[in-house]
Amino acid sequence: MSNIWEKYAKVLVEYSTNVQKGELTVIKTDNSQSAPLINEIYKAVLNRGGYPMVRCGIDGLTETFFKNASDEQLEFVDEMTKMEYNTVKNFISISAPSNVKQLARISPEKQAKRSKATHQLSETLMNRSAKGDANWVIADFPTQALAQEARMSLEDYTQFIINSCYLDVENPVEKWKEIEKEQQGKTDYLNTTTKIRIVGEKTDITFSTEGRKWINCCGINNFPDGEIFTSPVENSANGQIYFDFPAIYRGNEVNKILLTLKDGKVIDHKVEQGDDFFTAMINQDEGARFVGEIAIGTNDRIQEITGNILFDEKIGGSIHMALGASYPETGGQNVSGLHWDLIKNMKNGGKIYADDKLIYENGKFLI
Repeated sequence: MSNIWEKYAKVLVEYSTNVQKGELTVIKTDNSQSAPLINEIYKAVLNRGGYPMVRCGIDGLTETFFKNASDEQLEFVDEMTKMEYNTVKNFISISAPSNVKQLARISPEKQAKRSKATHQLSETLMNRSAKGDANWVIADFPTQALAQEARMSLEDYTQFIINSCYLDVENPVEKWKEIEKEQQGKTDYLNTTTKIRIVGEKTDITFSTEGRKWINCCGINNFPDGEIFTSPVENSANGQIYFDFPAIYRGNEVNKILLTLKDGKVIDHKVEQGDDFFTAMINQDEGARFVGEIAIGTNDRIQEITGNILFDEKIGGSIHMALGASYPETGGQNVSGLHWDLIKNMKNGGKIYADDKLIYENGKFLI
């Protein structure tokens, strides 16, 4: 298995963030369970001549914070963290939770307050990334908690990560470069269009993408990857869209989401489970009811819901739409403490039209 962690680290350091000599690189993890991978990342950064700094969380601290923090503490962001987000060149974040439900009983209002307070950090990083001033990637290390959420054994879940990331091939970096090349044609085509219409179960919605850029995702910011996305014009979404896959955010699950949007904004919603949490999240700030992203999942090695958005939003034959913050590199301008990806199966008759031309049907591109 050590060879797998070495390959994993090589992709994250040499390809995703492309660490160069002399660059400060923060390696973050929420749990020491990920030590085998963190050690290989640390070594790889050193071998590239970079300066690695490890930020390792302790199991349960996040829950402790939310249960004990005052409003003032929920709204506080320390100066050292701000400095990191403003100056560090590379960020590699590895999630390795021992309990994916630790925040499920924390009040939505507290979580919304914290999201609002920290959104400036993510906005800073996104803006720096769009300018080429910073590189970032998020990835997962297999744990029992993630395996249980995916209804798999730890061995099966580990293999699932290996397959999804193409770590089973001799040279994963070359494979992701091939994926980039294959997806670029579709991305280029979408960049010649200005209107997207999505039709499917309980769904008929349009977006304007005029002046916006579609991005080809192939392992740079998310690992694994496999999607093509953009941020639509903020006031352009009109219609209805239904998300049949579970939407999980901070350990809270919301099911069967039906949204109605007018002039870009969610004006009505119905959910079968988790309405209080969903309502609190989209009410946290002015931008949370607007669409920050629309995307098409392209990773055919991911075909089932695992309860982990890093993988689920990449499902081949799905689309997702995020409420909240948009991506500056696409031309997006929506600002919010929220960015919540909601996933829809498109293999059951779903269609996508670009400038009134059918380009995608039943989970497959026609272009």
